[in-house]
Amino acid sequence: MKKYARQSKILELINEKEIETQEDLAECLKKVGIVVTQATISRDIKELRLIKVTSKSGKYKYGTIEESQNSISDRLVRIFKNSIVSIDAAMSIVVIRTIPGAAQICGSAIDSLQIPEIGGTIAGDDTVFIALKNLECVDDIITNLYNLIN
Repeated sequence: MKKYARQSKILELINEKEIETQEDLAECLKKVGIVVTQATISRDIKELRLIKVTSKSGKYKYGTIEESQNSISDRLVRIFKNSIVSIDAAMSIVVIRTIPGAAQICGSAIDSLQIPEIGGTIAGDDTVFIALKNLECVDDIITNLYNLIN
């Protein structure tokens, strides 16, 4: 079997199942007719840049970097929800007040959302400034941020 077909099957399997070890991955591949050595699996994991991520059941499993980023984003959003004191507008800048020491992580949470209308964030100790690309989207961004924390 061609390497790319095998690696494509690996990606499919790790998305469908909670595969915790290289041995588990080899067994899953064997069940679909792909027999490989542990060394081949190890190379494939490295080339596919697979990492261990926390599954929904709390166990560690193989996943992609994108899955890891999603997990980080979810945690950041939870922290964001618990840290916000107020959200206001000042022209095309949204000003978020947080509990002391939480602005940096709240800024990261906002950045992780990848909202196209946001030009960037600046965070201090308890304040985050969100620079918007245009004035017309201020109300929508504030509404979206309030929806996120409610």
